[in-house]
Amino acid sequence: MKKLLTFLGVIFFMAGSTVWAQEVNSSATLSGTSSVEDITVKNDAEGGTQISLDTRFGYEHQSSGKRAGFGGDGFLLNIDGKIGKRFSYSLNHSLVSPAGENSTIFDATRWLTLSYELGNFTFTAGKDALMVGSFEYDAYELDCYYEMGSMFNYNMNCWLWGASAMWTNNAETSSFAFQVANSPFAFVPKDDNLFAYGLGWYGMWDNYESIWTVNMMEYEPGKFVKMLALGNMFYLGDFEFMLDYIARTSDLSKGLGKDYTLTVQPAYNFGESLRLFGRFGIEKTDDDVPYDFLGEYLSVEDKVLANEENEYVMPAYIANGKEYIYYGAGLEYFPLKENKGIRIHAAWASNNYTKRHMINVGLTWKFDVVGAIRFLANEAK
Repeated sequence: MKKLLTFLGVIFFMAGSTVWAQEVNSSATLSGTSSVEDITVKNDAEGGTQISLDTRFGYEHQSSGKRAGFGGDGFLLNIDGKIGKRFSYSLNHSLVSPAGENSTIFDATRWLTLSYELGNFTFTAGKDALMVGSFEYDAYELDCYYEMGSMFNYNMNCWLWGASAMWTNNAETSSFAFQVANSPFAFVPKDDNLFAYGLGWYGMWDNYESIWTVNMMEYEPGKFVKMLALGNMFYLGDFEFMLDYIARTSDLSKGLGKDYTLTVQPAYNFGESLRLFGRFGIEKTDDDVPYDFLGEYLSVEDKVLANEENEYVMPAYIANGKEYIYYGAGLEYFPLKENKGIRIHAAWASNNYTKRHMINVGLTWKFDVVGAIRFLANEAK
């Protein structure tokens, strides 16, 4: 607790220093003729640091009857900013992650990156998400409803140290990236000497967005999982439709039908305050694939036994060649029209393995630390 309070004290000091520096350097007047929004826009353009504390909490009930109650889904610190005109940095850190026996100082850090922009190129180094072509995978942690998702998305170790380079066209409609990082199968980084490589295309137009990647992930020295991941998002007025397809294999000669994930998610936005969405997915992982994203390499019998003893909504493993079918629906309400920092949700999820149901009702709050300190500083004048 002392460490947490000290850490938060440092963050608030940084935020206060940032606000003070922005006010000193800003040419915007603080008289009644200038709004807080005008000051915020100008300071952000000058490279002001943005700091937020994000959390989600609520009530969850699982139909097994053994799991129900109130709780939190995370407490995350976000820091983003610029250093001069070309450098930028980003940090996302969990303030409540438990420390294990073999944990390191960065285990609770989701990402910690430093980027350098040079013309149309952006070079990034640090701890970051492994580049995978999937909008389900790419979503922010507190925007995900876990029991509604794929096993691949939650089993793979995605936060990895590495570096990437990206080129963006002048119209900013397409970006092409290359990434090299520790392999998600390197459970002891720097000791296992396993790496992952990825090529990606990010497209963005009014009616369509894409994240397509080709990945090679080393699971043993010189042996790779080859992965094709095609993430697609379509927009038509207030309607949007997500279509993700991911195929994985260690042997291309055997095709791409032994290990795959297919997810669709339609959604409809009722203005800016209400969003209704559903999700349906099919996933398969044959028992004879030579890799395991969890690093456990259990026998089929052990996986079946673990599923029988499992009390959660999601199964413990995909086993016996049986497809995993998952589905759900949700409703999200934003009570503040001009601020998406507060969201109320209700979600339901189930699957064909356990046939159990999950109902979750809760609140997401993204607290703008710099904005709050700026408001208090202006009020004190």
